[in-house]
Amino acid sequence: MPTASPRNAPNPNGPVAVGYDGSEPAQLAVRWAAGYAAATNRRLKVIHAWVWPVFTKNLGPVKGVEGSGLRHAAEATLQEGLDLARSVAAEVETAAAARREGAGPEAAEPEAAEGRAHPLEIDGVIEPGLPGQVLRAAAEGASVLAVGHRGMGRFLGQLVGSACLDLAVHAPCPLMVVRYPNRPGQPVAAGIDDKPRRDQVVAEAASLASALNVPLQLIHVAGDQHHATHGRHAPLHGKELLDQAVELARSLAPDVPVEGILLESHPVQKELLTAAAQADVLVLGAHHREGHPGSTVSSALERALCNLLITR
Repeated sequence: MPTASPRNAPNPNGPVAVGYDGSEPAQLAVRWAAGYAAATNRRLKVIHAWVWPVFTKNLGPVKGVEGSGLRHAAEATLQEGLDLARSVAAEVETAAAARREGAGPEAAEPEAAEGRAHPLEIDGVIEPGLPGQVLRAAAEGASVLAVGHRGMGRFLGQLVGSACLDLAVHAPCPLMVVRYPNRPGQPVAAGIDDKPRRDQVVAEAASLASALNVPLQLIHVAGDQHHATHGRHAPLHGKELLDQAVELARSLAPDVPVEGILLESHPVQKELLTAAAQADVLVLGAHHREGHPGSTVSSALERALCNLLITR
């Protein structure tokens, strides 16, 4: 009998989850999530964290004012996110239909998306609570959770910004922090180090590059090796470590062009973020220490010039 998966184990074939609060960063996150879900034939789950019940009980409509009240506003926000997701999914499917017919997107009829064998399934959910708490719970069983890097306005912006740091540690699946619009054709980059999660980073990066049909760059910034141990069980370093990661990526995604990039400058975080600045997505592994995702992930959350995927 197969053993049951842990409650928080990521589900590679699960739905794509995305948080939506109406802000511009959240709109970018929905656009990314809807496009990725359509490209990979996964269900999309749009999640709205309704924060106001945490702070007030006055949630109903104002007497005599139709369409008022915080509950109504939350429902309208979620509907906005769902409408945006459906629009993006239709665009993706129209473009795919045009490619199948050998014509440009302008020659395809909008109805082409309706002929999809398995139409993209999109669900929406509203849950009361702070963004980090709501998104953690709602993303159980998801293959990836996408969020914007900040929220709407000063108050919600701070809540969502802190939620990104919290989710980098506690999300039940890989976390995609969307900062910029999609950069078609630009590579997926991955930061490769000597930590135990290295193979998982390579696997996630190879899978994403394959799904997006773009090249993969594996970047290793070599550290101080003066105290490196030797022998059969010594950890890999430098070119040897990078070569092994490249070999693994090519075995997992044979159709993806894979490039290994070895850097030796310091500081590590600065060199890595500079090398990945033109990528579409940078994939990193979170190294949990006392509720902290690690210095590289923290630096990337603040300063990355591309979108960021944090593996579990």
